[in-house]
Amino acid sequence: MRTATQRSAKKRPSAAWHGLPPVMRVLYITCRRRTGRWLAEAFTNDAAVEVHLEEAMGTAAGLARLRDEVFDAVLVSHEPGELDALELVAGYRAGGADEPIIVLGVESEQEMASPCFEAGADAYVCANTTTTRTLIWVFARAVQRSQLIRENRLMTEADRQRLQREHDEAERLLVEQRTLIGGLEALRRSKPATGSPVPSRELAGASSATRPVSGMPEELVCVYRELLRTYVIMGSGNLGCEIARLADLLATAGLAPREAMQLHLHVLEELIHGLGTRSARHVMTRADLLIMEIMIHLAECYRARYRERVNPSSQTMLPGFELPRNVAF
Repeated sequence: MRTATQRSAKKRPSAAWHGLPPVMRVLYITCRRRTGRWLAEAFTNDAAVEVHLEEAMGTAAGLARLRDEVFDAVLVSHEPGELDALELVAGYRAGGADEPIIVLGVESEQEMASPCFEAGADAYVCANTTTTRTLIWVFARAVQRSQLIRENRLMTEADRQRLQREHDEAERLLVEQRTLIGGLEALRRSKPATGSPVPSRELAGASSATRPVSGMPEELVCVYRELLRTYVIMGSGNLGCEIARLADLLATAGLAPREAMQLHLHVLEELIHGLGTRSARHVMTRADLLIMEIMIHLAECYRARYRERVNPSSQTMLPGFELPRNVAF
């Protein structure tokens, strides 16, 4: 192996050499025909990085060292007939190892690069054409790639766990809200009935329609489903009129707030189960805002109807047509 062109400049890398770690611990798996003394001397002469090279003779010794110790990178000498680096790398990767592995041989890179990549190695370096500094950079890039893959795996797993926690939290909130509705239903049944509401003209013919939620027609469920999906995307900015009309329709139909909440939970549960691996937090937050707005509008509708019942409107006479007060019929 040829040393770097500026071997005499024995100094630490400057800030421009971004990516070179100051110290690397490397395991060199080789055979008795090619020991690592020459390689250690080459790393010593090039002071760009402090490389601690440790040697293992044969595949069994190398795998034993990798099982018991931690190295920044692994260098495998490819000696056909004595040490098959491709077979070693493939078996090591099959065991789940993710340390960066570089294969060092005398064959050209055009001949050996592809088989090494296919076996699972991070790079192949030809000992006859490379330099010490190049080999150090190959080590550094392989270490960086391994760290990025490991961090990406950890982030992916953390994101998966976060999404699972959000879905579990959404399921828990749905169960709690359904339990609340069940308690209200039990309380309502324990009281004597005071009369049933009169169905509205808008829901005429609902007796013949499909009623999946507390006797509600499927048309109403579809309307609420579309409103919830739109609200999740757009928010309440442009849906005030739609929410007010829906609340007036529910009040005209005589639906109790408990039944409106039951409709909301039925549609929300469908939406949550359809999210798959996507986040449920945004949907739950928007859904809570929607049902809050609907409950406010519904309460105002019932309040207006109560005022009309307590203080019914009366027909007044036009001016000039009032009857004298002393006229009796």
